[in-house]
Amino acid sequence: MIDNPRSPRVRGVAKLAKRDARQKTGLFLLEGPQAVAEALQFRPELVIELYGTPTALDRYPDIAQAAAAAGVDVEFVTEEVLDSMADTVTPQGLVAACRQFPTSVKDLLSGSPKLIAILEEVRDPGNAGTIIRAADAAGADGVIFSGRSVDLYNPKVVRATTGSLFHLPVAVGVELESVVERAHAAGMQVMAADIKGSDLLTARRDGILAEPTAWLFGNEARGLSEEHFALADRAIAVPIYGAAESMNLATAASVCLYESAFAHHD
Repeated sequence: MIDNPRSPRVRGVAKLAKRDARQKTGLFLLEGPQAVAEALQFRPELVIELYGTPTALDRYPDIAQAAAAAGVDVEFVTEEVLDSMADTVTPQGLVAACRQFPTSVKDLLSGSPKLIAILEEVRDPGNAGTIIRAADAAGADGVIFSGRSVDLYNPKVVRATTGSLFHLPVAVGVELESVVERAHAAGMQVMAADIKGSDLLTARRDGILAEPTAWLFGNEARGLSEEHFALADRAIAVPIYGAAESMNLATAASVCLYESAFAHHD
């Protein structure tokens, strides 16, 4: 059992909460039973180290079995060691180090996709992770992070996906102009979610949402720049019927993605 929270191995795992360590190692930090279970079920080859307290591994025997089936060794650690490794204030007894696995935009768009989400300068980790989760739930074919968006492997992004990170391809570090060009070449329309756009219900009535669509979501505070707004084929606004001044980005993105999903499954 690992019981020294200051050992080099423990500190190496803890450093994965920092972007420079993730870039240097090509690894990222995964926390909690739900995320670990999803990784072991859908992408077990990515899990290179799994650490857990005896209490947690007793509570989640299926995870221990899945790790054994995947050939992943489980290291027992003390509560103090796990606290040192984890990024959260109240970790749930399991931490893993995983290989990063971004998809190229070319591969993501190669199979005649019908629905994708593009994030341009989305900086909030919770929003980014929740959009991945919503895209997964809506049956999207993938998500693309522009080079100005938050790091996909930020621990808060990973946690906010609640395992959806392992369910659909995600591309990172690309310029928006290139993404739009490739989306058009793949036969997709690019629709910007923006308050300057036409009403979402109008787009629904006109049948626009049934077409293969790449939804473009901009920065939480500023939206899309004029230059990037101009790249979209059209802009769509989610209507607000109450007194709210605005809508959270991830919430608006979920509405847009599901409207397209409804149209595709109608």
